Amino acid sequence: MKKIILASNNKGKIREFNTMLDGLYEVISMSDRQVEEVPETGLTFVENALIKARNASEQSGLPALADDSGIVVDALNGEPGIYSARYAGNHGDDEVNTQKLLDQMRAIPEGERTARFWCAIVFVKHANDPTPIIIQRGWEGEILRKKVGENGFGYDPIFYVPTHGCASAELSSEIKNTLSHRGRALTALLKELKDC
Repeated sequence: MKKIILASNNKGKIREFNTMLDGLYEVISMSDRQVEEVPETGLTFVENALIKARNASEQSGLPALADDSGIVVDALNGEPGIYSARYAGNHGDDEVNTQKLLDQMRAIPEGERTARFWCAIVFVKHANDPTPIIIQRGWEGEILRKKVGENGFGYDPIFYVPTHGCASAELSSEIKNTLSHRGRALTALLKELKDC
């Protein structure tokens, strides 16, 4: 089976991508090939995903996959956006990032708390691939006033899903994967990879 490198060392993501791409590719992490991270200097989710995919492919010599995702809040002019993972300063501190967003939204009334999770996934055959596969998907919702639920991670406890009447963190993994930005983007990517 052909190997593909995922521009991540997140074990959960590696597992998720391996499950989705089973039979097409074996997904390995950056640490498997000693790939060093590159600064995410793009201004959009797509630009950052492309930067990460091209870097991973160049350093490993393999086809590469990368995703960049976050939460986009309308009342905050799109913040935290591409800075979602480091919104409060420290990369990946879910608790502090979530609290900062709740604080920023304190004065925003009901009906004006719309938001969406956004995911861009990029696949390159090689570092200089002029025709990368780019998939983007969003997941519409609203920002709650306090955290609810125990499942998921990141902003899931404050992301209200109107179609299901609960927070993302109250959904089972199976249901979340059929609704979420990343789950739907992965499904679309899988179809593209099977067709190419």
